[in-house]
Amino acid sequence: MVDFPVSPDFLKPVSLTSSLVFLMHLLLLQPGEPNSEVKVVGPEYPILALVGEEVELPCHLWPQLDAQHMEIRWFRSHTSDVVHLYQEQQELPGRQMEAFRNRTKLVKDYIAYGSVILQLHSVVPSDEGTYGCRFLSNNFSGEALWELEVAGLGSDPHLSLEGFKEGGIQLRLRSSGWYPKPKAQWRDHQGQCLPPEFEAIVWDAQGLFSLETSVVVREGAFSNVSLSIQNLLLNQKKEFVVQIADVFSPGASPWKGAFVGALAALLAVLAGLALGVLQQRRRCQEKLKKEAEKREGKLTAELEKLQKELDWRRAEGQAEWRAAQKYAVDVTLDAASAHPSLEVSEDGKSVSSRRAPPGPALNDPQRFSEQTCALSLERFSAGRHYWEVHVGRRSRWFLGACLAAVPRAGPVRLSPATGYWVLGLWNGCEYFVLAPHRVALTLRVPPRRLGVFLDCEAGKLSFFNVSDGSHIFTFHDTFSDALCAYFRPRAHDGGERPDPLTICPLRVRGTCVPEENDSDTWLQPYEPADPALDWW
Repeated sequence: MVDFPVSPDFLKPVSLTSSLVFLMHLLLLQPGEPNSEVKVVGPEYPILALVGEEVELPCHLWPQLDAQHMEIRWFRSHTSDVVHLYQEQQELPGRQMEAFRNRTKLVKDYIAYGSVILQLHSVVPSDEGTYGCRFLSNNFSGEALWELEVAGLGSDPHLSLEGFKEGGIQLRLRSSGWYPKPKAQWRDHQGQCLPPEFEAIVWDAQGLFSLETSVVVREGAFSNVSLSIQNLLLNQKKEFVVQIADVFSPGASPWKGAFVGALAALLAVLAGLALGVLQQRRRCQEKLKKEAEKREGKLTAELEKLQKELDWRRAEGQAEWRAAQKYAVDVTLDAASAHPSLEVSEDGKSVSSRRAPPGPALNDPQRFSEQTCALSLERFSAGRHYWEVHVGRRSRWFLGACLAAVPRAGPVRLSPATGYWVLGLWNGCEYFVLAPHRVALTLRVPPRRLGVFLDCEAGKLSFFNVSDGSHIFTFHDTFSDALCAYFRPRAHDGGERPDPLTICPLRVRGTCVPEENDSDTWLQPYEPADPALDWW
């Protein structure tokens, strides 16, 4: 029996996490009063979880209301079936159902605003079903229900050639770890369905399905034989193709007798060929060595060519940056435009996030309330304008420009389509622009100071790394109205250097926040994400 390892690269479902959807709703809320009508809001659609992974079950009050002193209960179908219980400002694991012991974690960072998330670890098929959360206090009681769906992607199938059977060739496939029950189908090279000789789908002790199926391919059908396995819940199908040569036909073949004679003759000459093989191997090694030296020389030449092109592009970017500096303007922050979670300095030249932000921080760098930013007093509708901002070692920030007339309330998806042209840093290592989808950038030197150049007539907004004078990225668009400078220092994330965003005075060189001694040879340790997996 011959084994053929097959590795299907099923893609996981691409969707926003439940916690992100939940926090997006939370940004729309206004603080509630004890006597106002309060509702409990859970996920709007069924949540899909993968076997063995983690799923988040969010729940919040609308409008916002402090829930620290409330009872919050997650349950299965009925409130008596406790998944997790928060009561009298503490969690009570002893009240949980046995199936959920040591598998839940309550995230209550924003419970003071009526928002909580329950994390369920190591998902199993039996977790599938109806879930709910209930908030209970002296003057309020409410609950929300939703469905949790579970899917298992299955293990890597193994396809084996069993041998000759009933005038044909028997193929067998085995795979396990599926949920819900998978659907398998054999087809010949013409796409016609082949009835399975044997098929068994068994439910194991973990609640997952194991699949074993075989087919006998008859003479005359030899060529490509395929098997597709489909997960109906995920709506995913993977197809495996096996090529079978006609010479494997079990029928009588005229070559069989000749094969026996040829085998004897082959054995007779093998000893004589051994010495020739050794000599040929030595010649091959010498040839390979020369080819390797030739390839090494060619590679060196290509690297030198690329280095020259890189140096030329860097010089071109520096020339563009120096030209932009001629249009330096004095930019001042508008304290009235800053969100309460931000603090603007008295001189209007720096902005930073407060220690205790009034709302939750999102995990998606492209979606957040527009009010959590600060804008410039200046409005730019014509001409060319250049300013510089010292970002220091902050691990999260956004900079750029936006239309002065953009909406000032509600959640906003940052993109040129909504009037935002921004560049950002996320978690200290991931630089990107939103144009309109997330485009990852790899920077040779991490910028501590950024230059922003706006050319209204040309419809260009460019970013420069002042740390090494290089060009980073340029937006090309048509600006329909006046623009203002955009500043967004993200909330504190535990970074050691929560520096403010500071506008640099350009009229007198050297008076800005001092540059730190960063080597130009320091390479940014970041690889761009796979575009196929980019869901922003």
